[in-house]
Amino acid sequence: MATTLLRKTVLTTAGIAATAGGIAGPAIAAHAAPTEKTTAVVADRKGHGERELDVRYEAQPNFYFCGPAAARNALSVQGKNIDVHAMAKEMGTTEAGTNSINDITPVLNKETGASNAYKSVEISTPKADDKQTDTLRTDVVKTVDAGRAVVANIAGTATDTDGGTHSFEGGHYISVIGYRDDGHTVTIADSANPNTATYRMSIDNLADWIATRGYSTS
Repeated sequence: MATTLLRKTVLTTAGIAATAGGIAGPAIAAHAAPTEKTTAVVADRKGHGERELDVRYEAQPNFYFCGPAAARNALSVQGKNIDVHAMAKEMGTTEAGTNSINDITPVLNKETGASNAYKSVEISTPKADDKQTDTLRTDVVKTVDAGRAVVANIAGTATDTDGGTHSFEGGHYISVIGYRDDGHTVTIADSANPNTATYRMSIDNLADWIATRGYSTS
């Protein structure tokens, strides 16, 4: 069931089989097992329609910290080292998750040091149209070129460029830390599983993944 941008639970779904009945309505999402911290660095490559930012990656420490972890990973590309628990407190994160991208954006602005560094953009439809997808592509390129990462609230299943599937039926947050092919392919840092810390995805698949939710962008 789709919910509005203003109220989203954003939990990972690895533990859905352990949740009686799976997802019991829009305010309850399945639980994922906590993951261990790890570090991965993505090189900064400029020119030829591509750029990727250095990220000091950390996996989320529990099933409901994907929002704070995505924001922490995003801010790490600016050289900031912020404790994920402090991020969670600022966002009002509970075991029900982080409500929406609108709880992420003010924290990104605060930690970036500019009140207008980030804004929230909604893709309210069940599937992104061409205009929404092109706007997302433009936003990713602009944000990454400014040395910042995009944070996106996603839900459902999407396929990366290697054919791997990433499923978060109850919702999740990710960071977009780079692009290639002039933004038609993006690089994602995903706090859910350090074994798939980063992967690439087409902008079309990402836009549909964000659909009914939103993202924080410059």
